[in-house]
Order: sequence, then structure tokens, then C-alpha cells
Amino acid sequence: MTNVACIADRNQSQLVIVDMQTKLSSVMSSHIDGVVKNCAILLQTAALLEIPALFTEQYPKGLGATLPELTQYMAGKKAVEKTAFSCCGEPAFSRQLLGDHSQVILAGMEAHICILQTALDLLAQGKTVFVLEDAVISRNPENKRNALNRMREAGVIVTNTESLVFEWLGLAEGDAFKKISQLIR
Repeated sequence: MTNVACIADRNQSQLVIVDMQTKLSSVMSSHIDGVVKNCAILLQTAALLEIPALFTEQYPKGLGATLPELTQYMAGKKAVEKTAFSCCGEPAFSRQLLGDHSQVILAGMEAHICILQTALDLLAQGKTVFVLEDAVISRNPENKRNALNRMREAGVIVTNTESLVFEWLGLAEGDAFKKISQLIR
């Protein structure tokens, strides 16, 4: 029997892009380009399907602004600035998080710090949390692997970008399907 709670529902989802900033990205591994591409796919898909999205910046004065490759898809939204590692430690984040959306999709960096702490805090709040393993990164790949294992054990649903966007779609039809199919090619 399928556990329906494990399926991403676009009517219950909200997307959070965590700390995809210029100075921070410059110290990431060679996999950063794929993570940026997948975050862009997520943002574009969320916009097409009218899924709420927000993004955070960890100490932007020191770590820079969100990557321009991503801000172009943020529809003029302002980042939630934070110094807490968990997004939930910033009151502005909690105010923007939609209480009536039970699913939170997390992407960004770093997997073993801000993504991990945010995911665990969201689980404690009763949210269903999805982390996209191909849309998160850490400087050290071993730290990312460890964080993904720890999140799985805690109850986070670890999936990938393509699986998630097709769960959001549900059907292989319509303009949104055609546009999203082009994005993932």
C-alpha cells in the first residue's frame, strides 16, 4: 500500500531555497553547477504550478547575495536574511512559511548545516519535509552523505528534482507538462 504522505502534492507544497549565495557557492565542490541548475528547475516549476517559494540568505553581508542565476526566477521577492543556521530560527522565515501547506521542499546549501537543521526543526513542527539530494550540496561530499542519512533516519523524504517535479505535475498533459519537460532535458 502506498503512503500518500510521501507523495509531493503541489497544493500542499512550499519550496524553500536555502542560502544559494555567491561567496558561499565559490567554495563548493565541482557539483555546484548541477545544484544551481536543479534549483532553477525547481523555481521555474514552482512558478508554473503556482507553488509558493521563498529563499534565504545566511549573513549576506559576508556571504554575498543569492546567485543571479536563481534570483531571475524569484519574481522580485526579497530574501529572508538570517544568522541562525536553521531557517526556523529566523522569525521572518517562520512568518513567511505557510501554515496551511503541510509539505516543505528544501534545496540549497549546506546540506549538513542549514538544510539539516532546518529539516529537523520543520519535522518537529509537524511538517512533511522533502530534501532533494541533487539540489543540495556541502563543501565536503562526505558531510552531505552523512546529513542525507541522518535526515532519512529522522523521517525526511529524500528524493530528487525530476521525481519531485513530476509528482507535482501528476499528469503528462497540458502546457505546464510541456514546459517542465523542456526544463529537465
